[in-house]
Amino acid sequence: MNVLVGALAVVCAFLGLLVAGLLRSHAEILRVLHTLGADLDPDADARSTPVGPPRMSPPAGVPAERPAADIAGASPRGDAVSIAVVGVAHPTLVAFLTSGCSTCAAFWEAFAGGAPEIPGGARLVIVTHGPDQESASRLVKFAPPDIPVVMSSAAWKDYDVPTAPYFAYVDGPTAQVVGEGAGMTWDQVTSLIHQALDDAGFPRERRDGSRRRTSGADRADQALRSAGITPGDPSLYGPADVVRLLQGDGGR
Repeated sequence: MNVLVGALAVVCAFLGLLVAGLLRSHAEILRVLHTLGADLDPDADARSTPVGPPRMSPPAGVPAERPAADIAGASPRGDAVSIAVVGVAHPTLVAFLTSGCSTCAAFWEAFAGGAPEIPGGARLVIVTHGPDQESASRLVKFAPPDIPVVMSSAAWKDYDVPTAPYFAYVDGPTAQVVGEGAGMTWDQVTSLIHQALDDAGFPRERRDGSRRRTSGADRADQALRSAGITPGDPSLYGPADVVRLLQGDGGR
């Protein structure tokens, strides 16, 4: 009898651990779905509770605009890779993907033909987990030929990536992440990037990926134009230059 009671106690303890594990897994799944904007509450009335469009915003506790980090790791074929995104002249869109999630598969397919047009003229870089968590041989089949693919778990930590697919838009000249978040389709990601750049103050008519500071030459040109002096004005040249201009040889 004592043996039977002891066996039942062991079975109950095992079942308790199993249930606890299932509950933790369920909670993690719900957290990820919530991050992606899914609402699984059967009592929620979508018609009476309007849901706004998803936004490119950092995870909770992360500043809206924060320093970016260069990306270093290995290619799916085992070559060492280092990509500078900080202090460069152009913006970079870092796409964090995996080879296993179904949503990521749509992005791998979208990028198969090359990098799409990205707002601000950003360069696209794909980052997966490192070889300890990803299959390099599987990634070889997914990796687009013209887009860098870097296997780097460190990059996921540097950018506090909570889920996949996840995107971070880095402004190279300021070395800041100006927008980040999860997207389900490329059209949605493009819309979110425009929204993030609007929020960060990037003018749409001059959206070259950086909030450029006016150079000394630009300021001089602006001052001359304000004074009514335009390119080719005789006052910009010496006497010999003026003679050549009047003769129609453009000052050469």
